[in-house]
Amino acid sequence: METDLIPDEQLKIVQELKVVHAFNSAAEVVRRSTFLADQLINHDRHALILGISGGADSLVAGYLVHNAIERARNRGHQAQFIAVRLPYGAQQDEDDAQLALSLLHPDQIMTIDIKPATDAAVQGLRQAGLQFSDATHEDLVIGNLKARQRMALQYAIAGALKGLVVGTDHAAEALMGFFTKYGDGACDIAPLSGLIKQQVRQLGLAFGAPEKLVMKVPSADLQSLAPGKPDEDIYGITYAQIDEFLKGNRVDQPVYDIIVKQYRATAHKRGLPTDPFAPDPSVPPHAVENNHAPHADAPKLTHFSE
Repeated sequence: METDLIPDEQLKIVQELKVVHAFNSAAEVVRRSTFLADQLINHDRHALILGISGGADSLVAGYLVHNAIERARNRGHQAQFIAVRLPYGAQQDEDDAQLALSLLHPDQIMTIDIKPATDAAVQGLRQAGLQFSDATHEDLVIGNLKARQRMALQYAIAGALKGLVVGTDHAAEALMGFFTKYGDGACDIAPLSGLIKQQVRQLGLAFGAPEKLVMKVPSADLQSLAPGKPDEDIYGITYAQIDEFLKGNRVDQPVYDIIVKQYRATAHKRGLPTDPFAPDPSVPPHAVENNHAPHADAPKLTHFSE
């Protein structure tokens, strides 16, 4: 990373997200699975709970969890890996999710269909008088509700089994704020933090995972009106471009502008709730003279700001 050749704000973002530059697959597997095992033992927890979607991120997190459970047991600690399937009705890539489960060998698999609970909540909201601006807005709100239903259930499992909820967000998603606030962005431990998308895939291949899962086109798949819509179509840029930014390399100006604008706009998703004494997290410090005052040029929250 040529720190003297990139904009100061890019360097600051890369540092804030703790991006891993000296990457070695074997070393990262040891580091991150040991971290998970330490968290279990140090906090007297006995289960790691992970949602399995059928994508590369949850697959790689699952391999790390599996290794962590073995490490904890070797240290005399009782521990189990609980894999959770949380489809909304029938999932179009269910075969991929089942393949991932067969590779991960969890101690227990729990499957809960979130469609009845989600649909009941939406019906209740409509009966209470909630209205949406249009069908796309409604689809977005319901998509985020799906993500929060999934996390609520994982925390219920963790509460019952004295466990910890494992998240799957990595540096590329954190950069773009591409997660649902208090949905998939909520977890106790995040073993993929600091990794760019390319590195997540490298870990998957190092574990011997099939390329069809590791190189699968990423999709949050929350939108009923656009099922399976690729993340990159929502971003407007590619993961390769995002990774280059996070590596500290120069990117084209339009790409830089999209990334920085989105990072600023989604700052509230990466921090604790704002209080009356803190500056607005969506406003970059250099944009205001008084950080406690509102600013007319503060970027609007975008698609996945919720």
